[in-house]
Amino acid sequence: MRRSTFLATAAALVSTAYLTACGSPPSDLDLSLQHPSTQGQFVVTLEPPASGPVLGQIQTWRLRLSTRDGEPVSQARILFSGGMPQHGHGFPTQPRVTREVSPGVYMLEGVKFSMSGWWDMRLGLQAGDRTDTAVFNVVLDDGRLRR
Repeated sequence: MRRSTFLATAAALVSTAYLTACGSPPSDLDLSLQHPSTQGQFVVTLEPPASGPVLGQIQTWRLRLSTRDGEPVSQARILFSGGMPQHGHGFPTQPRVTREVSPGVYMLEGVKFSMSGWWDMRLGLQAGDRTDTAVFNVVLDDGRLRR
């Protein structure tokens, strides 16, 4: 077998094994970018860059935090974690909320998607004596955000 044919065959087998092992994201994933936090303490909205997520580029997302009544929540402490549940790894960068740019609007910087697929974005939220969490599912198909 010629080397180029062998390499092409090997690449196809690896791709097939990869897709079989990781599979497609669950069909019932909540892909909304706005919802109540886990215990209902807050309403959280994630806003991707206007151009949408881009594979392989570091980008900044906006995060809006409000009360259930729609009042902005200022001076919150927000921690970020997440990754690819089907792959068992985190983000290739260390995204973090860096600052509040207006009441209840925070910058989530350092977000980088290294591949298409299902990513989760997990937030630890604290404002005053209220704490909660929020989880967002983001699926990128060929670098485009699935809605």
